[in-house]
Parts: sequence; C-alpha cells; structure tokens
Amino acid sequence: MNEIINKIHAIEREQRRRKESPLARYNKGAVHLKQMAFHRCVKRNRWVFGGNRSGKTECGAVETVWLARGIHPFRENRPDVSCWVVSLSQQVQRDVAQQKLLYYLDKSWIREIVMASGSKGSPEYGVIDYIVIDNVFGGTSRIGFKSCEAGREKFQGTSLDFVWFDEEPPRDVYEECRMRVLDRNGHIFGTMTPLKGLSWVYDEIYLNSHGSDEVWYEFMEWSDNPFLNAAEVRAMSESMSADSLESRRYGRFTTSNGLVYPEFCEANVIEPFDVPESWYDEISVDPGLNNPLSCHWYARDFDGNVYVIAEHYEAKRDVAYHAEKIKEISARLGWKKDRFGRLSVLMDSAANQRTLNGAKSVAELFGENGLAVNTRVDKGLYTGVNRVKALLKPLSGSPRLYIFSSCVNMIREIKGYFWGSGDVPIKRDDHAMDELRYYVCNLIERSEPKPAKSLIQADKERLMRRLRGGNL
Repeated sequence: MNEIINKIHAIEREQRRRKESPLARYNKGAVHLKQMAFHRCVKRNRWVFGGNRSGKTECGAVETVWLARGIHPFRENRPDVSCWVVSLSQQVQRDVAQQKLLYYLDKSWIREIVMASGSKGSPEYGVIDYIVIDNVFGGTSRIGFKSCEAGREKFQGTSLDFVWFDEEPPRDVYEECRMRVLDRNGHIFGTMTPLKGLSWVYDEIYLNSHGSDEVWYEFMEWSDNPFLNAAEVRAMSESMSADSLESRRYGRFTTSNGLVYPEFCEANVIEPFDVPESWYDEISVDPGLNNPLSCHWYARDFDGNVYVIAEHYEAKRDVAYHAEKIKEISARLGWKKDRFGRLSVLMDSAANQRTLNGAKSVAELFGENGLAVNTRVDKGLYTGVNRVKALLKPLSGSPRLYIFSSCVNMIREIKGYFWGSGDVPIKRDDHAMDELRYYVCNLIERSEPKPAKSLIQADKERLMRRLRGGNL
C-alpha cells in the first residue's frame, strides 16, 4: 500500500515540477504578442529584428525546443529532428543561445551532451558540440551548435530539419545553411539586432528583394516586452543617442543619413478591397526600358485619403509592352478614359526629350501606343518629399496614404529609400518613389460630387433666374 502511495506522490511531484518549468510558464502565456506571432508563422524563412532585451532570443530558443521535442503547437511536428543553432562565436554561443536552450530544456529530456570544450557535468560553463534529447514520437533529436567564426566550410555536408541563427550570420554561412535544409523541405529562422547597417539581411529579408513568398519578419522593441520595467526603459531611452535607439531599442536598420520616409509604418499598408470607381484619380508612370518602369494606380476618397491600388513594375521591356500592360490592368480595374477613349497618365517631363538614338520622345512613343501622356508635372523634390511625409503621418489623426499590400515594389522601395549627401536621396531603386512624388505634387482638392438635380428643382432655378433678370 505504501509503495502505491509513494508512486502516486512521485507522479504528482513530477506533474507539479513540469507545470512550474520555464517552458510550461512560457506556454501558459509568459510571452508577448509578437513572440506568439513568430511562433504561429508557417513561413520557411522567418526573422525577428529586435532590440536588446526585446525577447527575440527567448522565442528563438523556445522555437528550437518545441521543434526538437516534437511538441510545437502551431507547426507540423517531426520525429528524430536534426538541427543547428548558429552563433557568431563560441563565446557568444556559450553566453546566449546555449544558456537559453539549457534553461528551457528539462533535464529529464536530455539523453546525451557532447562537449567541444569543458565538462558535460557543468555544460553551462563550457562550449557544447551537440545535445541529444528525447522526441515525443519515441526517437531522439539532435541539436548541434555552430560558430560562424569557423567559416563556411564547417557548415557543409549535413542534412537538417531547421537552423536557428542567433544574430546575423555572414551571407555565405546563411546560403550554406539554406542548402542544408533543402532536401528535407526544412526551414530557417533568425533572431537578431541589426547593428551592421544595410547588410545582406536588409536586402534579402527586410526588402525581400527576390520577392519570396516564404520570407517573413517581425520587429520587436522594448515596449513589446511586458516584462521590462517601464521606468528602466524610460531611463535607458533618455540616455541613448537617436541612432543607438533605432537599432538597440527598436531593432531597426540604420545608416548615417537615415530614411527619407521614417514615417512609413505597417499602418500605411492595407489589404486590397473593392475601390469605388468614383475614387479613381490618376495613373502615374516613371518610364524605364533597361531600368524598371514603375506605374501605379492612385485613388482618392472624398476625405482626401490616397490609396495606391495597383502596380506594374518591370525592367528590360519596350514601350509597346508596357503600354499594353497598363491597358490590361486598367481594363481589369474599369479605369476611366478621356473623351477620346484613351487612358491618361502622369509622366516625368523628361519624357518629352528626344535622344540621339531616337527621333521620337518617350512621351510620343507612349502616345502612339494609345496613352495620353501628361508631362506637366511638378518635379520639386523638397515639395514632393514633404507632401508624401504629410500623407504618411499627418500631425494629428490617422495616415492619409495607404498602399495595397499587392504593390510590393512600392513598399520595398519606400522601406529602402535613404538620404545621400546634400539633402538628396540616394539614386537607387527609386522609380516608384519618383512617380509617387509626381502624383502627390499634382493633387487638386476634391469634394463629394453634388447629387443630380431633379427636373422640378431645375425648373425652379430657371424660373428664379428669369424673375431676377426681369427685376434688374
């Protein structure tokens, strides 16, 4: 009888211990909303850009444990998982990623620890080579540790289910790790503070320069972490420079000169909806042949809010091709035409100029292909930039410029539009930025259209005009 009671007590103690474990507390909600968004995402290339102490490493460690144990609540779990945790150096591995994983791994799950240096009796003080843990499907999973300082060659040959990058790796290491998960249809994720400026991660992940459907990212900052002391956050913010705050608090990419449109945020991007034809305003084009031609369709409601609702953006095509694409998209939208049955587009006044290589200007070539080109646009850089800023983030109230999420190239450009020297933006990937400026510089006030007059009202007004005329 005593033996049975002792077994029951042992089971109860084990259950109580597991309920009080760090992973159990995390599962119960000791996690902020952006961490949960990361865990829920099913994309195969996921990244968290976070400030120091924003909780980014925490969610990377928990994600690794969940996947290796086969207990992930939001993804398809696998038996016998093989993965890598990649740190910048062995010292960083020991002090950060390794420490977090040991914190969340229950000791009863650990089958074996193999050390690169130090004693496996005190693994937290040494450098771990790999850990073998029990997988709930009955097999075992192996968590290997890698250091970027070892070089790309040390990342070859292995087939993996996933890779966690703790901080930004060199590009060659990243590319090699992508090859490691290819045959298993695996995935990668990274948690990092962007301290290296506009690196390859900025182009490849943040701007998603290749347009991959599998790329996803999230920003985390101090205020997203509900477990940081508000007074400490305030004191630390007041003691840091603006540039340091951008990266170390907000996890944002920075350069010495900064973004042209730091006002742009996720609130300016909305999902497409059926736009009333009465809102249709202008088509704006920045022409290009070898360079991309950027064309966007702009709508405006009667409160003055601007919507970028469609996009054509393509390089290395001739005028006839672009004109046909613009007509196709306009037909799909049911876009308005002028009294001659042509589409009207705004275009840079430089399109009027003829070159030594051609007898006709770009504007004339588009005209021959059925588009009515208006080159009387205000190209003022200072005026245009300031008007775009005012639409992105007015002094009060909600944004007045919204971009449909389907306009991926405009969104990519606005996120990567930086100042150069002399208060002039860097001339790189700015085609959509130019034609956005043409459009906002040529806005005219709009008002709700007046309702059509009834026949009786029209007769009354004619009678009143006659009576006034007779009295004069």
